[in-house]
Amino acid sequence: MCGIVGYVGSQPAVNVLVSGLARLEYRGYDSAGVATQGLDGLEVRKLAGRVAALRQHVSEVGLAGTCGIAHTRWATHGPPTAANAHPHQDCARRLAVVHNGIIENADVLRHALIAEHHRFTSETDTEVLAHLIERSEAPTLEGRVIDALSGVQGTLGLAVIDHADPGKIVVARRGSPVLLGIGDDEMFVASDVGAIIEHTRSVVYLNDGDIAVLTRHGHRIVDRWQQEQERPVNTIDWNLDTIALGDHAHFMHKEIHEQQRAVADTLRGRLSVHDGNARLNGLNLDDAAHLARLDRVLILGCGTSWHAGLVGRYLIEGIAGIPTDVEYASEFRARRRFPLRDTLTIAISQSGETADTLEALRAAQAAGSHVVGLVNVVGSTIARETDGGIYLHAGPEIGVASTKAFTAQVVALALFGLHLGRRRGLNRDVGRDLAAAIERLPELIEQTLSVEEQVRAVAERCTDARNALFLGRGVNFPVALEGALKLKEVSYIHAEGYPAAEMKHGPIALIEADTPVVFVAPKDDNYGKTVANMQEVKARGGYLVAVTTEGNGDLRGLADAQVRVPDSPALLSPALTVIPLQLLAYHTAVLRGCDVDRPRNLAKSVTVE
Repeated sequence: MCGIVGYVGSQPAVNVLVSGLARLEYRGYDSAGVATQGLDGLEVRKLAGRVAALRQHVSEVGLAGTCGIAHTRWATHGPPTAANAHPHQDCARRLAVVHNGIIENADVLRHALIAEHHRFTSETDTEVLAHLIERSEAPTLEGRVIDALSGVQGTLGLAVIDHADPGKIVVARRGSPVLLGIGDDEMFVASDVGAIIEHTRSVVYLNDGDIAVLTRHGHRIVDRWQQEQERPVNTIDWNLDTIALGDHAHFMHKEIHEQQRAVADTLRGRLSVHDGNARLNGLNLDDAAHLARLDRVLILGCGTSWHAGLVGRYLIEGIAGIPTDVEYASEFRARRRFPLRDTLTIAISQSGETADTLEALRAAQAAGSHVVGLVNVVGSTIARETDGGIYLHAGPEIGVASTKAFTAQVVALALFGLHLGRRRGLNRDVGRDLAAAIERLPELIEQTLSVEEQVRAVAERCTDARNALFLGRGVNFPVALEGALKLKEVSYIHAEGYPAAEMKHGPIALIEADTPVVFVAPKDDNYGKTVANMQEVKARGGYLVAVTTEGNGDLRGLADAQVRVPDSPALLSPALTVIPLQLLAYHTAVLRGCDVDRPRNLAKSVTVE
C-alpha cells in the first residue's frame, strides 16, 4: 500500500498523476513514482521521499503521454528505496504495475519466475505481478492480468499499463480498495476519491474480483471469466474546499476544530427529542422478534475505532441494557468460533476499508450474526458488505491521527444505544432527557475547544518527556487510551492508557519527577476514587494534569494543571473529555517539530492484515 492514481484522456497525464499523489499524501508513505505511455515506450520515474521531490524531478526531465499510473508506497516488503518504489516493470520494460496490498505467496512465485530466467530488480512482492503478466500469453492486457492473478494469493488493488496496448489501463481489485472516476472523454483510477475530486465527482466503486478496462472513451468491468459486470455510478457530495487546510497549519488541527460540525452532521435528521428516540433506518433491524431475542452486541474495530467501541460498550449497556463485548478485529478470527445467531455485530472503521475489520465482520456473518457497519466513507467495502449501517457524515479526514471520526463514532454509538434501548423498553421520559443531552453536544464541543490555549501551556511542559500516563475510570478509561494513542502517534513520546485503579498494579513504577500523568476525571460516580489516585501520583512527583468538568470542584490545589470541559451526562462525557487530549497531542507534536499530519511509519487506511 498506500496510494494509487491513474489517468487516460487528453491532458498531459503526469500533471494529473502527480497532483493526485499530492492529495493522497495524508495516507502515509515513504516513496513515490509515476509511469506514462510515451511514443517511444513507457517512461518511469520514482524515488524514495516525498511527492514534492517527485514533482520537481518529473518537471525537469519532462514525461510525455496522456495515459499513465502513479503510486505512493508505504513499505511492507523491502525498505523505502528508489528500487522498491512503484511502478514496477517486467524484464522487457514494456509494462508497468502499481499495487496496494500484499502478495502472500510472493516468495514462491519469485523463485518460480527466477527459474524461468525473469530478472528482478527490487525486494518487493509487487514486482512478481509484473513478471506474471509478462509471462502470460493471453491476447489482451486484461486477459493477461486475469491469467496472472489466478495464481496469486493475497490482497490487491492494481493498475497496469502496457506500451503494446496504448491508451488503456487495466485495474483489478481483491481486498484493497480501488475506484474509477468518470470524466468528459477521460477516465481516472484512484485508491481514494480525494485524489480525483478535482476532476470529477462521478465514481464507480469496484467489488472484490472486478477487473476494469479503461480508455479515454469509457470503461467496462468484467469478472475473472471476462463476463460483463454492472456497477452503479455514485456522485460524491463534497468538494476540494472540504480537503483544503484553510487557515489551519495542519489538517489535524483543522479536524479537531471541525468536530462541532462533524457531530452536528452525524446527528442531522436522526434525533427526535420529542419522542425520546433516534431514527436509524439504515440498520435494517426492524424485525421486532429479532430485537427481542437479541442477547449480545459485539463491537469490532482497530486503533481509534476500537477505543470508540469501548465507549460504545458503556453506552449500549447503560442505555439499552444489552451485554456488549468489544474485540480487536485483528484478533477476533484467531479465537475459537461460536454461533452468533442472537448477536448483533457492529464493525467500526473510519475508512470502511480496514482489512482486519473487514475480515472479522465476514467471520461474524459466517457465524450467523447480523452485522452493521459504522463508517465514514460512503461506498466503502464495509458499507457495502454489511447488512445495514450508520454513515458518520463527518466529512473527509485527512490527518493520519483520527480526531473528528472518533467523536462522530462515539455520538453515532450513543444514537444506536438510544435506538436500541427505546425498542427494548427504555422509558420515554428517560429517552427524552438523553436525546436532549445528545442534541446539545455540538454546542458543548464548540465550548470545549476554547481550552486550546490552556492545553498548549500544558504541552510546553510535556515536550521533553520520555513517558506519559493517561488514566481514567469507567466510560472515560477508553478516552485515556485514546489520549495515549494520539500522543504516541504524532509526538513519538511513549504513552500508555490505563484504568486509574490499575495504576497501583504496575504502571506507578514509571512515575518519576515531572512524568506527565493525565487524569480524565469528569463528574461521575467514580470522581472521588479518581481524585484519590491523583493523590498517589502527586506524592511521587509526577506532573499531574486533570481534565475535569465544570462545577465539579476545583482541583488546582492538587493538579499542576486543570482543564475543564462543560458539564454533560457522564455517559456522553467522552465526546468532550477527548478534545483536550487531542489538542495536547497536537501541540506537543508541533513543539517537538514532528510531521503532525504524516507521522512516521503510519498509514491512514490500513488495507493489509
